Amino acid sequence: MNTRDLNLKQVRPEIASIIINDDMTADERFQNLVLRPIAKLQVPLFIEVFKNYAKKHKNVFYELSIEKRICYIENAVQKDMKLRNSLKGMVIGLFTTEEYLVYIKNSSALNKRMMSIVKDQLLGNIQLLEKPEFLAAV
Repeated sequence: MNTRDLNLKQVRPEIASIIINDDMTADERFQNLVLRPIAKLQVPLFIEVFKNYAKKHKNVFYELSIEKRICYIENAVQKDMKLRNSLKGMVIGLFTTEEYLVYIKNSSALNKRMMSIVKDQLLGNIQLLEKPEFLAAV
């Protein structure tokens, strides 16, 4: 394994609640060993990216009720291809070479898992998606 790959694996947080067993599919194993740790590492970046997304879309997000904010996030992650590709790139860019080779064999199914995890991370941190201070005064 090269230095880049070793460094990438070392920087990923451990997720204690993940249990790996023989009954898991290859996709589940990849999700739990690769996608979840990378997503956890990238949460602060995902939050800033979404704030920027909201800003570029006229800050409509900040005027919505909590229920509508949830729908807005779900919709944006699922349907806005520019946002979706950007978020995917933030995850894929932290794959090792070996992980990337596994990913490209079943990228469609793994992309669905990846976007679900990213969406869940944003929803789980929705309280951090408040109106930026520079907008609060407006």
